[in-house]
Amino acid sequence: MINSPICEAVGIKYPIFQGGMAWIADGKLAAAVSNAGGLGIISAMNADSDYLREQIKIARAETDKPFGVNIMLQSPYAEEVANVVAEEKVPVVTTGAGSPAKFMELWLAAGIKVIPVIASVGMAKKMEKCGATAVVAEGQESGGHIGELTTMAIVPQVVDAVNIPVIAAGGIGDGRGVAAAFMLGASGVQLGTRFLVAKECGVHQNYKDAVIKANDIGTQTTGRRFGGNTCRGIKNAFTRNFIKEEYAPEATAESVANLGVGALRKAAVEGDVKNGSVLAGQISGLITKEQTAEEIISEIFTQAEELLGGASKWVK
Repeated sequence: MINSPICEAVGIKYPIFQGGMAWIADGKLAAAVSNAGGLGIISAMNADSDYLREQIKIARAETDKPFGVNIMLQSPYAEEVANVVAEEKVPVVTTGAGSPAKFMELWLAAGIKVIPVIASVGMAKKMEKCGATAVVAEGQESGGHIGELTTMAIVPQVVDAVNIPVIAAGGIGDGRGVAAAFMLGASGVQLGTRFLVAKECGVHQNYKDAVIKANDIGTQTTGRRFGGNTCRGIKNAFTRNFIKEEYAPEATAESVANLGVGALRKAAVEGDVKNGSVLAGQISGLITKEQTAEEIISEIFTQAEELLGGASKWVK
């Protein structure tokens, strides 16, 4: 059985986190992943404290295992939900879209393990100094908001730069990806796209079907022109129109940012996978069916253990 320092640090059986996907990662999915031995994560997205408290209540009703909350730091409710997780003493907080430095004292005082998602060595070092338990080094193969570096490039550089556990994310969808992440020096992995097709995931069925139907070149990025808001999703009418407007001569950073407003909800909740944003990673081409969270995790780690156990055949 694969075990790493992150398992003991956050109290999980398998070193795998479920990504905090807006409009998708709710209390039910988080509980299912945690019950299966991973770390389920609730997305606070752009919601207020009432929504988050309700999702935490749902998770606690369905699991007695540790789970986390992901806070998008650019949310207008970021400070509000930061206080909620402290009051609720959520076991783990992951963060994205900025630095959580100003909330670290609050969370650490509440006994919370803070694990920021980072896209550079510099941010990883800063988070270590702030008291982070670990960091998630995310490559641009992932779905949703992405940085510039690939997983293969960022993970070993972050591993060499910090003394806390590093969780690899981006382009990981099966046991081969997990084995590769460990060879890069990671102590665990975070998966988002694979959990989109978990049976316990409440995303619209059209969204799941779009991921299952996607091939190896089925995703593309939008928002690169002005930087800071690059996203990866399934190719569709929305992405084609976005890119057309993004590169129009009259486009501005503000006008481009507004193109995506409400687009994820349209796909994830309403099921409009043509005109909505179907955020998913490059690993989509490997995903062919729906499974329970337990089946996903068991299959991934059975494969990873077999691969790592036979690695000696490559060394003579």
